[in-house]
Amino acid sequence: MTGKATSEASVSTPEETAPEPAKVPTTEPSGEVAASESTGQEQAPEPQKPQAQDPAAPAASAMPATTKPEPPSEDVPSAPLRLTLEDVSHSSLTVSWEPPEKLGKLGLQGYVLEFCREGASEWVPVNPRPVMVTQQTVRNLALGDKFFLRVTAVSSAGAGPPAVLDQPVHIQEITEAPKIRVPRHLRQTYIRQVGESVNLQIPFQGKPKPQVSWTHNGHALDNQRVNVRSGDQDSILFIRSAQRSDSGRYELTVHLEGLEAKASIDILVIEKPGPPSSIKLLDVWGCNAALEWTPPQDTGNTELLGYTVQKADKKTGQWFTVLERYHPTTCTISDLIIGNSYSFRVFSENLCGLSDLATTTKELAHIHKADITAKPREFIERDFSEAPSFTQPLADHTSTPGYSTQLFCSVRASPKPKIIWMKNKMDIQGDPKYRAVSEQGVCTLEIRKPSPFDSGVYTCKAINVLGEASVDCRLEVKASATH
Repeated sequence: MTGKATSEASVSTPEETAPEPAKVPTTEPSGEVAASESTGQEQAPEPQKPQAQDPAAPAASAMPATTKPEPPSEDVPSAPLRLTLEDVSHSSLTVSWEPPEKLGKLGLQGYVLEFCREGASEWVPVNPRPVMVTQQTVRNLALGDKFFLRVTAVSSAGAGPPAVLDQPVHIQEITEAPKIRVPRHLRQTYIRQVGESVNLQIPFQGKPKPQVSWTHNGHALDNQRVNVRSGDQDSILFIRSAQRSDSGRYELTVHLEGLEAKASIDILVIEKPGPPSSIKLLDVWGCNAALEWTPPQDTGNTELLGYTVQKADKKTGQWFTVLERYHPTTCTISDLIIGNSYSFRVFSENLCGLSDLATTTKELAHIHKADITAKPREFIERDFSEAPSFTQPLADHTSTPGYSTQLFCSVRASPKPKIIWMKNKMDIQGDPKYRAVSEQGVCTLEIRKPSPFDSGVYTCKAINVLGEASVDCRLEVKASATH
């Protein structure tokens, strides 16, 4: 045979397996499934039953006695080769073997697998008739069973010598090494507040059911405060009302037949901190006040997140927060209002929040009005007097008869100068044909409906006590062309 054929069978209660009138004693193992009773015509030739103990098995294994085999003939096959136990579970086993070297002249009909309980002398066939397979799985076995196995090759001439396993097979529950699976949120410090409940559910693995134990900081748990319930797959630790004394390292140990797994969980039970021990008003200057305080004696079993500083003026008595989560123990409060008196208080803060009480300054910080005397600087009066000077001179201009025209210039002087307009060096003030205006240093001369006679040189003169200045321009009034 080039490959291995497999077969599955349930352990059956041995019935009458030979045509002899004598009955073989039967023992039906617990948990076995009985096979149907076979008839005499369907029976295979009965395997030989050697009397002597198999020399391959050790004496300590209590191999059942067998009859001494007769010298094999050429018609019967030899013993199967390499009988091996492939697998054992809590309810089944698998064995395999190889065909015998000699199959006999009449050919091979199959193999018969038999078992014998430890301490018994009766071999019970697993399959009632020969099967042409070289691997069999026996199911429906009971935990604790311990028996020997052998296999015999069978031909039409009879059964050959058996191949026997050296050691008995023990059916027992498969051992699975213990393993603890700590939830992700418990892999870092587990924080609870005083009075809250602690409920930890830790799953684990292991077969058969392992033994579970807990310790707190290396000591046994206080059963009056801590309740533990363990099942097949998890263990639950419960504290109804946590106290700060419950903080520490809890270690879970899972034992199983010499193997163990451990897991540690850190629990921190915290509460609100106490107020700062003392506070002192160090100094008051201007609109500022300096404070100093000492840390609280009780931080609530955890680190402080800082301090909250508040102020209140004496008039209203309302508290206003100045600093939050402030870490130093000294500070300067600024922007205080002049004339008010202030009190200050400081809270401690941790993960649970602000302390229930605050430490308040005993004395008030009085913000006094400073005695300030104004010392004005001597005012030096500047003399802005200056002689007239033209910042914008007159410009030559060409006009059309009959259309009023204007001449412009600008002058700078202090005190205000007197403005005189002249035409061809002659004063024209008082002439109704001309209108002179001077405003904000801008001097304007309007010539109403000029004619060619009004052409000439116009002069603007500015005079004050410091001097005088003049500018002039040429005005040309062109006569309109006649046709």
